[in-house]
Amino acid sequence: MEHMMQPDIINWEGFTADIEGIAFTDAPQTVKLKSRDYFWYSPILNKQLRKSWAHMVVTPKTEAEVITVAAACAKWRIPVTPRGGGTGNYGQAVPLVGGIILDMTQLTGISEIGNGFVRCETGILIADLDDSAHETGQELLMWPSTRSQATIGGFISGGSAGIGSVRHGVLRDDGNVRSLRIVTLEETPRIITLEGPEIQKAHHAYGTNGIITELELALQPAVDWHHAIALFDEYTDAVQFGEALCCEDYDIYLISVVDKGFAQFYDKLTDVFPQDKHAVFSMVGPKTIDAFTADAITHNGYVSLMMSDVEIEKANLPPAYECSYNHTTLQALKKDRNWTYLQVAYPQPYDPAADTIMLAEYGDDLLRHHEFARERGDYQLFAIPLLKFTTAEKLYEITKRYEELGCTVFDAHVYTIAEGGMKQVDTVQMAFKQDADPHGLMNPGKTSYAEAQEVLCRYAIPSS
Repeated sequence: MEHMMQPDIINWEGFTADIEGIAFTDAPQTVKLKSRDYFWYSPILNKQLRKSWAHMVVTPKTEAEVITVAAACAKWRIPVTPRGGGTGNYGQAVPLVGGIILDMTQLTGISEIGNGFVRCETGILIADLDDSAHETGQELLMWPSTRSQATIGGFISGGSAGIGSVRHGVLRDDGNVRSLRIVTLEETPRIITLEGPEIQKAHHAYGTNGIITELELALQPAVDWHHAIALFDEYTDAVQFGEALCCEDYDIYLISVVDKGFAQFYDKLTDVFPQDKHAVFSMVGPKTIDAFTADAITHNGYVSLMMSDVEIEKANLPPAYECSYNHTTLQALKKDRNWTYLQVAYPQPYDPAADTIMLAEYGDDLLRHHEFARERGDYQLFAIPLLKFTTAEKLYEITKRYEELGCTVFDAHVYTIAEGGMKQVDTVQMAFKQDADPHGLMNPGKTSYAEAQEVLCRYAIPSS
């Protein structure tokens, strides 16, 4: 793999001549804004990435323009960081060594919506894509809580699960993502189409191994989802209620359990989420509303809110999905910037003993938050607890304690794929990177800690 050109000696005049007619800017304020995502959820990442930015933002409008930019970047050995809506939490869209931000948000076309599928460009907003699917009586299988800001390409490149995952599984499950169309970063770029299991070569790769320009996703018949809140005196009852909702016969799109301590972050919900009750936020299909209400009572709770999309908007209340997943962290940070979060997976079936121990030992520092999802057909329970940040050492002490109790913690405070996930390099993705990005220009430093150190050392950039 050849070395990248040092950004400060790149022939930018030659590069801009090669991309003549394609929109770009090197205005500092715009470049810095486009070089950020939501990494500031983590005080650790905020310290590491807050002064990392590109040299230029390039905004193609068509796949042909993407190909032109890719060829020019390969020719001049310019690092490329693809960007969608910039809603990632791990610095996925932050360039470590400058180069260009490839802003994909103008590629918004929908090629086809058929029976059970949609084919579209990657820069379209998820909310706009889902609205278009609804016009055909269908809807997306899953999406992040930031659906109104996030692009579908960004979700596929940087996400893994979301609202709808309790019903349809995670993105990597078979059939959810049907194909990816990728432009390679070479002097003469190629088009590679990945289908079936091959999709994993580029899914959740942070844009490190090719530029996704188009994708095909599965759709399902649309459901008139209702936004629901059920309240409980005991957190254990709330979790057990969530477990009861994991039923094949139920139309459930979201099950998010949050500690009563979260009530302080939702000013508009004081009447339906008081500070002395734990809550389950859900999205429920019409045929399941009666069973949902009855199950809440069975588990010593009650339903405090049940509204359709139209009703929740008319009441000026946040939808259930904005009270779930990492949107909870965003709401907490609006009140107090000292909050951050962890991502915890439990041995299955879930045993509450680990959470009981953690609450006893770190109760003043943790607020419980659990999500339900499916993976490979099986229901899973995982946690995104809020953590009051003091020091990195304290955060990793708490992480270690979870691990001692048999949990797996996916590190939300690193920007590399390997260390943030299963603590090992994905050899399949790395092999594909050699093919699609032979010069190592795609989002360099994001695959693993070892690669990050090599890239930062080459550019004489401090690693922290």
